[in-house]
Amino acid sequence: MAFKPNYNQQRAERNRSKEQKKQEKLQRRQSDAATRDDGEAPAPDTAEDSQDA
Repeated sequence: MAFKPNYNQQRAERNRSKEQKKQEKLQRRQSDAATRDDGEAPAPDTAEDSQDA
């Protein structure tokens, strides 16, 4: 037998990785919101304009 499993350590490691993912997602969403607030939103789709012509 290689080693006795340490379930508490494995669980803590999983929780750390989950929390890190949550923080990265939150940071990404905040930066996206900041760019929207600055007025740098992506240009609207112009396909509708070409259909009217």
